[in-house]
Amino acid sequence: MTSKRDLLVIAREIAGSARGAEQIEARVGRGRDTDVEVLRGSVESLTVAESEGVTIRVVVDGRQGVASAGSLDPEIVAATLEDARDNARFAEPDEFSGLATPAELGDAIVPELDLWRDDLALIPTEEKVAMALELERAVLSANSLVRGVESSSYGDGSNESALVTSTGIEAFHRRTTASLGASALAGPDSDTQTGYGFSVGRTVSDLDFEYAANQAANRAVRLLGATQPATQRIPVILDPLVARTILALIISALGAESVQKGRSMFAGRLGEAIGSPIVNLIEDPTNPDAFGATPYDSEGAPTRRVNLVTAGVLNAYLHNVTTARRGKTVTTGSALGSGVGARAAYLRPGPLSVEELFASVPSALYVQSVSGIHSGTSTVSGDFSVGAEGLMVRDGVFAEPVREATIASTLPRILLDIAQIGSDLTWLPGGGAGMTLLISDMMLSGS
Repeated sequence: MTSKRDLLVIAREIAGSARGAEQIEARVGRGRDTDVEVLRGSVESLTVAESEGVTIRVVVDGRQGVASAGSLDPEIVAATLEDARDNARFAEPDEFSGLATPAELGDAIVPELDLWRDDLALIPTEEKVAMALELERAVLSANSLVRGVESSSYGDGSNESALVTSTGIEAFHRRTTASLGASALAGPDSDTQTGYGFSVGRTVSDLDFEYAANQAANRAVRLLGATQPATQRIPVILDPLVARTILALIISALGAESVQKGRSMFAGRLGEAIGSPIVNLIEDPTNPDAFGATPYDSEGAPTRRVNLVTAGVLNAYLHNVTTARRGKTVTTGSALGSGVGARAAYLRPGPLSVEELFASVPSALYVQSVSGIHSGTSTVSGDFSVGAEGLMVRDGVFAEPVREATIASTLPRILLDIAQIGSDLTWLPGGGAGMTLLISDMMLSGS
């Protein structure tokens, strides 16, 4: 495996190959990943893989080409560079295309983030397998109504990346991640319900087996006997996982790339109220607690906290260098892959515990999971209509479970109708955070 110095040296050599007006960006990385899946006390699959690779971006006369390879062999790297050059020749020119320059990044400060745990590499694979098996046993013993475990898994990753550009930018970062996940099965064959539980962290000692097991079991068991609810307008309480899913749709519409192409419901609305006064939407990849935390974005720009919405008012869009040039502003350090995106977005938590939030409304629908999120939503029109299952809430406690339901509103209306934000901020796998949300009014369609 290559060292930090080796990664930077390779990236510098590639970036130093720029000819004339050509710009080159080289991203060189390596990683080690472990994935374990168990079922009924036996290992279903086990993967321990080391990888390294390179992604090269070439920009010349506003034309951009990208090529990647899963090897750092010098001959393969050289061929990848030529592929990127060829791709650039056939690309459509964009006057705003081009690599970031130190002048464009200004005095942005690189956040100091401790995202690496040395001990993860010292844990034997056998122990990681044992953890997945232990989680399966914990789920089975968490509740007598759990009759099986659909899946139980452990995964971790140790990844390092160096980025160097011919325009004078250098970045290096590394991080480790570890996670547990299980899906419980409850009830008879005629009424089988599933529930998912998880725990995430930087290393094994961060993981909470009991929490993941109880979460999976409880989410399955409490849906037993679910029936289709009556059609009605009703307040809706969103589970943190569901809240994160909906917020991700909203945040994707705040990317400047979508806004500038006219593909966002929030285009042209800077300075306007787009949410309830209690809505403070923040993107902060400098928060080390976030699973998606990183000191640099995909262009080597330092990441930063961006207050997207404050007291319901839209303050900012997310920018990479290209969209910032087009919009005559500065990058927010939000380059993600070849586009723009959020890594660690969340709503500022409110003062109420989950129990207090439940008690704040006489009756509501608690949505535990949704389906059809891609087919039933649009970040251009704002349409929102998805399948839902969960439980009715009456007098502050769970009542009967429901399924085969649909909840509908619009994404802008959901933001405006946020009545309470729970204090249970939960950082989730894949980036971003969820928390319990109370939406004052939605259409519930059932029987």
